[in-house]
Amino acid sequence: MAARRESALLIIDVQNDFCPGGSLAVESGDDVIPVINRIMPIFFRVLATQDWHPPDHVSFATSHPGRKPLDVVTTDGIEQVLWPDHCIQGTRGAELHPRLETGRIGLLLRKGMRPRLDSYSGFFENDHRTDTGLRHYLKGLKVRELFICGLATDYCVRASALDARRLGFRVTLIRDACRGVDLPRGSIEKAIAAMRKSGVRMIESTDVESMAVESMA
Repeated sequence: MAARRESALLIIDVQNDFCPGGSLAVESGDDVIPVINRIMPIFFRVLATQDWHPPDHVSFATSHPGRKPLDVVTTDGIEQVLWPDHCIQGTRGAELHPRLETGRIGLLLRKGMRPRLDSYSGFFENDHRTDTGLRHYLKGLKVRELFICGLATDYCVRASALDARRLGFRVTLIRDACRGVDLPRGSIEKAIAAMRKSGVRMIESTDVESMAVESMA
């Protein structure tokens, strides 16, 4: 696989606020880091996304008086789940986790920067129209296949994988390199089902390593 230039690894939001101790921590979220670090050298291209919110972002419960985290509101016609303040621009919580080996990341795409519009997917904002430019970057490099991992399975990973499929990419989810929020309960299972239905392949990191060995044989 290291020689397959049409493949890329896409790491979703492995940031301090989504790991234990963060303001929106995913249970065992930091367990993905050694897995991702181990498989990164297999890929010719590695990309990552980073939530990068302004302090008054629409996704924060504090931006909606009388509301609390996990409430759902409609803003500008878009359904929005409310969260604790997280990944605020320039804060430690927004930084990529310090144990993630960032030296191999060739592109870091920041998303969710518009105060009134959230972005789960690395490809489109949550209006499903505003393009981040990632697809054009990938197609310019002739990348046709994405291996996706990171946080969280049932939100930003799911949205990125589904959008990538809609855009015509071959997509594989590396399951043991992902963790989910599972709020509401069952959302991880539903996310996996939705991704499978769209044609996303499911593998483990050991499968990636095996494919790399086979490609070099």
